[in-house]
Amino acid sequence: MGRGRVHLKTLGQERSLSALGVQAGAGAAGPDPQRGQVHLLGNGADCVSLTDDCERPLSGGAETMAPPEGPRAPLEFGGPLGAAALLLLLPATMFHLLLAARSGPARLLGPPASLPGLEALWSPRALLLWLAWLGLQAALYLLPARKVRAPLAHARGREAEGLGEGEDAPGLIRAPLDPQVAEGQELKDKSRLRYPINGFQALVLTALLVGLGVSAGLPLGALPEMLLPLAFVATLTAFIFSLFLYMKAQVAPVSALAPGGISGNPIYDFFLGRELNPRICFFDFKYFCELRPGLIGWVLINLALLVKEAELRGSPSLAMWLVNGFQLLYVGDALWHEEAILTTMDITHDGFGFMLAFGDIAWVPFTYSLQAQFLLRHPQPLGLPMASAICLINAIGYYIFRGANSQKNTFRKNPSDPRVAGLETISTATGRKLLVSGWWGMVRHPNYLGDLIMALAWSLPCGVSHLLPYFYLLYFTALLVHREARDERQCLQKYGLAWQEYCRRVPYRIVPYIY
Repeated sequence: MGRGRVHLKTLGQERSLSALGVQAGAGAAGPDPQRGQVHLLGNGADCVSLTDDCERPLSGGAETMAPPEGPRAPLEFGGPLGAAALLLLLPATMFHLLLAARSGPARLLGPPASLPGLEALWSPRALLLWLAWLGLQAALYLLPARKVRAPLAHARGREAEGLGEGEDAPGLIRAPLDPQVAEGQELKDKSRLRYPINGFQALVLTALLVGLGVSAGLPLGALPEMLLPLAFVATLTAFIFSLFLYMKAQVAPVSALAPGGISGNPIYDFFLGRELNPRICFFDFKYFCELRPGLIGWVLINLALLVKEAELRGSPSLAMWLVNGFQLLYVGDALWHEEAILTTMDITHDGFGFMLAFGDIAWVPFTYSLQAQFLLRHPQPLGLPMASAICLINAIGYYIFRGANSQKNTFRKNPSDPRVAGLETISTATGRKLLVSGWWGMVRHPNYLGDLIMALAWSLPCGVSHLLPYFYLLYFTALLVHREARDERQCLQKYGLAWQEYCRRVPYRIVPYIY
């Protein structure tokens, strides 16, 4: 997922501008406007996550961006016309990539060799399989979660906000909360929603169930031949689900609406999402979709493609193994650090509409598995020396990505933690402090840099004869540059002179000495 805004999430989760941590100061505002879940715009995932707007490492709490002043936020993505175009363009792009990967030429640019008929897209079997998959993940969502430390009590008022796992700050006590859940950011009505932290558990249980199914004769290798009809029913599900969410939001209280989804234009609001946290009882639709069916579905599709290659060629290729391993690490990391998504823009700012719904359940699994789809029909020779070099590239990217996010999260939860206590900061007029050393003193968005290096490593096993496997890298680069620009504007507006000083001290945005 992402773990991904159309969001073509990136997963993530942690992709949002979570670079700032916060020290003693006013209460929570509203987090960054987008992460690595699928923000297309998108788990991706998010997620993208699979998620980093102005939420730089600020000490003392998880600060989030406040909604824009005034009754309505500025329109994004070209307004209603842009939203209408994206409603068609996003599914069309996904199907173009699926068709290109299975064709002989495998052209990223240009029309596909042939267009499928309706009989190739519609399959009752695929519909049943898709609904069963959603039902399984929903059931795993409802299971008791793995044990985690409970959030800290707000013993010192606002200074305690945002502190969760990690060392306790002086004067803070543990809240008597269920250790299997985490609290989200403070909402407009001063309440906080609670979320189960069991995404990694769901991944492990899914793996066990799939393993049992394969040992009992489940033809996992048949899944790659069903990708087109599965993508079709996932797209239909996204449209129908988004309509349900739009109608549900019509009866939601004003305090439950997202700042960006109340333009008054039905197409734009349908696309962006009106309600911030649509729920039925304690089942949170957005939180569930952000990291569950799409991200776990992504690694399952990868595995099915690996199994199919073994059936066709006797054993999986080294390139296929690398792609599966790299992306499994990425998804596992997103789910293991699932709680981090609660401070991303997807959860705290964006409404849940077609953009996130399609990105989470359709774009992530069927687009992010593009490298494995390509390798199944276009095998690439890969020697051990080159494979070792690619593994090193991925390891460097992951080291930067995880190190930057962990440092940020530690600083925001407890700036007195020995791991971050010695880092240099800049004080702001809000009473918070901007982290200006460590990973965040190298570039303003080191987590983006790690993400892009990993994206390159995922594509290199596919060789350099085709552009198609590099779509994710190209798309993700454009996404992060766009998101970084939004981060800059919002942080400048919020932190003023302190942000200008930070930019002077850290002149490079994503890539040192280049950008």
